[in-house]
Amino acid sequence: MEVHTGVLIVGAGPAGLATAACLAQINIPYVIVEREDCSASLWQNRAYDRLKLHLAKEFCELPHMSYPADAPTYIPKDQFMNYLENYIECFDIRPKFLTAIESCSYDEGRKCWLSTARDMTTCMVLRYTARFLVVASGENSAENIPIIPGLHGFAGEVIHSSRYKSGASYSGKNVLTVGCGNSGMEIAYDLASHGANTSIVIHNPVLTKEIIRLGMTLVQEIPVNVVDDFLVRMSNFIFGDLSRFGIVRPRKGPLLLKAETGRSAVIDVGTVDLFKNDTINVLGDISKIKGNLVEFEGKKERAFDAINGESMLNNDGLPNQEFPNHWKGANGLYCAGLAKRGLAGIAMDVKNIANDILSNYHG
Repeated sequence: MEVHTGVLIVGAGPAGLATAACLAQINIPYVIVEREDCSASLWQNRAYDRLKLHLAKEFCELPHMSYPADAPTYIPKDQFMNYLENYIECFDIRPKFLTAIESCSYDEGRKCWLSTARDMTTCMVLRYTARFLVVASGENSAENIPIIPGLHGFAGEVIHSSRYKSGASYSGKNVLTVGCGNSGMEIAYDLASHGANTSIVIHNPVLTKEIIRLGMTLVQEIPVNVVDDFLVRMSNFIFGDLSRFGIVRPRKGPLLLKAETGRSAVIDVGTVDLFKNDTINVLGDISKIKGNLVEFEGKKERAFDAINGESMLNNDGLPNQEFPNHWKGANGLYCAGLAKRGLAGIAMDVKNIANDILSNYHG
């Protein structure tokens, strides 16, 4: 089966949906394909129950649609999913689900992208011809558990954060959370709240949601180094010295660090207080695992029933060009939502992509 279209969008997560909406607004024909059986599968199938957007809602809107006026400042997962469903309906987005792209190549003679896909239900081969190709498959679409000597022989349960739902089933168990970004921090809090004996390995700097919101607002008018210095001072005032937990602040401030490396500050949801009262044990780097024993730096050992591994930074599949020039490649190739800047970055990417496609579409 052959399909001709103006733009082929690969991925029906927030980036793909936003690209489709922007193209619909300027009457550019497109086809959007998704290998999973639903839109935003990461949010629908691989997000834990207590998840909320870590940034304030004004930084998490997709183009051409705001959140309802009565929506909370930090949107819970279920409300975000409702927002996406309304977004799909508003812009009449109809992804081709269970369609896996197998290859893409640019035809210099015809000046178009030739893509081969497979219908995963019928195994039928599909061929798409498009002038423009937008890769919106998501930077967190693949699980990435850190490599630790002995992990494969761990006697208990090893679960990636994308498969974690709730701490209810871990009550009374010894659980270690490794790779502590925002998900790890929140999962550790959830585990402790459900009565798990929780430990964590963490190094990233910690801020509050309110500090991040203030910083993202100020940086629109004030130089980033000035804002970063202010944010660090506020964080020190609120949390005090956390070095005894192994949390050492990097030389660069949180906004500059995010801009240059994609590494985010960890947003506290109450977990730091649990560090301080020893409800959650903060441990050093892992040396190796043997059976259900985990050895940490300094030869300290502890036994665990389960290990929760969170994704760590992985550059594979991310753009070669650095922000803000990452979104455009050669010959009508684009990527959306791969700049490690969350929903705010997606909105920036797709607007740039749609405007660029429009300027070249009739050429």
